[in-house]
Amino acid sequence: MSTAEHENGAVRETPDRYGAFPRLTPEQLEDLTAHGERRRTAEGEVLYREGEPFREFLAILSGTVEILHDQGGPDERTVAVHGPGRFLGELGLLEGQAAFNTAVVREAGEILAVPVERQRALVGSDPVLGDLILRAYLGRRFLLIGLGAGFRILGSCYSRDTLRLREFAARNRLPHRWVDLERDKEAEALLRRFSIRPEETPVVLWQGERLLRNPSNAELARLIGLPAPSSGNERCDVMVVGAGPAGLAAAVYGASDGLTTVTVDAVATGGQAATSSRIENYLGFPSGISGGELIERAVLQAHKFGARLMVPAEVSALTPQDDEYVVMFADGSRARAGAVVLASGVRYRRLEVPGIDRLEGISVYYAATVHEASLCRADPVAVVGGGNSAGQAALFLAQHTSGVHLLVRGGDLNADMSRYLVDQVEQHPKIEVLLHTEVRGVAGEEQLESLTVEDNASNERRELQAAALFVFIGARPRTEWLMGVLALDERGFVLTGADARAVADANRWALLGRDPMLLETSLPGVFAAGDVRSGSVKRVASATGEGAMAIRLVHEHRERRGNLVTAGPEGRGPEAGGSVSSR
Repeated sequence: MSTAEHENGAVRETPDRYGAFPRLTPEQLEDLTAHGERRRTAEGEVLYREGEPFREFLAILSGTVEILHDQGGPDERTVAVHGPGRFLGELGLLEGQAAFNTAVVREAGEILAVPVERQRALVGSDPVLGDLILRAYLGRRFLLIGLGAGFRILGSCYSRDTLRLREFAARNRLPHRWVDLERDKEAEALLRRFSIRPEETPVVLWQGERLLRNPSNAELARLIGLPAPSSGNERCDVMVVGAGPAGLAAAVYGASDGLTTVTVDAVATGGQAATSSRIENYLGFPSGISGGELIERAVLQAHKFGARLMVPAEVSALTPQDDEYVVMFADGSRARAGAVVLASGVRYRRLEVPGIDRLEGISVYYAATVHEASLCRADPVAVVGGGNSAGQAALFLAQHTSGVHLLVRGGDLNADMSRYLVDQVEQHPKIEVLLHTEVRGVAGEEQLESLTVEDNASNERRELQAAALFVFIGARPRTEWLMGVLALDERGFVLTGADARAVADANRWALLGRDPMLLETSLPGVFAAGDVRSGSVKRVASATGEGAMAIRLVHEHRERRGNLVTAGPEGRGPEAGGSVSSR
């Protein structure tokens, strides 16, 4: 049943309380008219439907349009009602995703329809219009997520596959709602309605009848319309591996420079930055910015310049071939690239405590986002770590829980945490900082109930009540697939520049007549940027800077000789079939 409000028989327009429903000026509507067409609407007409791709950007000239979730289904409800001057759609329109709701004309009138591709170009070329639309679409996406619109994940809170799907949806900022088999009353009715046995869960439900039984992340991504790797032998100028701040910066600068740029990530755009509730020391945002908003803006920027983003797409191998590289994906597909930027970032280290394995993903986490916070309810939680990530997580979780125990192995919070964070953490009434403290044990059958912690100065142990444990104890690089391919340091980080030159194949570089450039690895034309690079500064700003710098170096590389030179007999030059190209 729709929940639209009516006034004197007419549908009442939703007020713009959060800046998500702005009105276009007459001048902006006039400018848009040159790029689209005016069209009359009829009462009850469906302008776009949930689950189908957006084809047009629609602005209302007269009449009203109601935005519905689960139209015609048992959960139908009104998301918003728009009148003259407002525009329709949300973030999926700009990012090529399917619509997460349905637009129905309630009062006949007239709309202005602009083809999606033309609208995307206008957003990039008109900064005022572009910023207005972008801010509105970002706001609408967050409202949809808060409303639980989009697809449903039906599964147990104790199922690792349920948590995998929930994490994928949350990390990619996809509107969805979780129906817990253990606690939600509607779960049993859904199982009966779709003839699903409990052992077949988790399942994904969308548009009333579409059902995926325990889908892979890739299958869920395809349902939403996220682009997949090509099964052919696609070629690009630059392949960027990893879509965190460094990878997205490389995508933006590569595409804006006219290079055909493809960026891939195994899980989601944003990397660890997207899980940060607020980044307060990023240049240009004096009041701070959430990691999710920063990444969403970067993704739209990359799309604006024509970069192709593919998620999930896990790279499994990198092979030199002629003067290019063949990039293999875990699903068997492949692509060719003239240059490669490695920006795969790092993953947090696991806490080695007896019995913790069975609780990971259920009540032991390595990220602190709205997704994880929603699972904690109002119970106290514990955060392990003494760096910036741990401090930001503690502050964020203190907004959602009754209390946070911050467990720090060392004796000084200032040792690894920025001063501004130390001040906020120490002054927060809900955060208890425990120095010289390490976790020695966990208790709880189906989920965490308490921790055993030890004071490493006095060796005294005690129990702490905690419904969840968040671990931020350093990170290791995502470079397992690069071992034996290019030079890594003793911790697995990618060596670049002079460090790479010291261990690289001297004959290869001598034939090229140059040394590796600043961010270049031991393979010519392969660069590393951000956290994955040995010696990098682990900050968002430095990662974006290195991503941009990597593209500058790609240009320098292209202007010189080709990527690969295979030494011939007695090292005199290229073997038969080898090539040296000028780019």
